[in-house]
Amino acid sequence: MVARHADAEWLGDGPHGEGHMRLESGMLDGPFDFRSRMEHGKGTNPEELLGAAHAGCFSMQLAFMLTKAGSPPTRIHTKADVHFGPKGEGFAISRIDLHTEGTVPGLDAASFDSHAQAAKQSCPVSQALAGVEIHLDTKLLA
Repeated sequence: MVARHADAEWLGDGPHGEGHMRLESGMLDGPFDFRSRMEHGKGTNPEELLGAAHAGCFSMQLAFMLTKAGSPPTRIHTKADVHFGPKGEGFAISRIDLHTEGTVPGLDAASFDSHAQAAKQSCPVSQALAGVEIHLDTKLLA
């Protein structure tokens, strides 16, 4: 089993502090703070990273499933909108909307949607996020 690593550090209080996140791969080594998470400030945030992870995992899962079914795709593109906001005394991720489009020669739109719905259920990141409502819309490109 493979273990992936990331770390984050927060300095200071909540609203005025600042943080730094690093990925083991080195692909991200950067700041985050209240503005980058709750507003539109510079830097990243956990929800953006979660969205990237979900979009990447889902796209790869769908590509593997289509290939196994005999319809290898030439392109799968997925955008993840992670909805984050107040809930009770704190904050929560309330929903993730996956928008995927694919180019799959010889496949019809209904079959593409069916495979995508199955990939949404079997994607490891979707499974890890079982407590979050996940919506999916699909578009098969010519």
